[in-house]
Amino acid sequence: MEFELQTHEGAYPNQVTVDPDNGRYMLRSADTSGEIFNSAYELLNWIQQNWDKDAFVHPEKYDQMIEAIRSKTDE
Repeated sequence: MEFELQTHEGAYPNQVTVDPDNGRYMLRSADTSGEIFNSAYELLNWIQQNWDKDAFVHPEKYDQMIEAIRSKTDE
């Protein structure tokens, strides 16, 4: 799964990749900094601690992304 969330301030969207088949869990923020994680659970925790859904143009997409990632932590 891949997600793109546009912030109000960034020129580039935040990108999130959740690929359990290949063990890829990573994100790139609008400032082009990135993080790599060992699991969907670690990625989800980081996002919830560091990103605020109100920072995004479409906050409902943030909620949808959180639910989709959460479903991968239950597998």
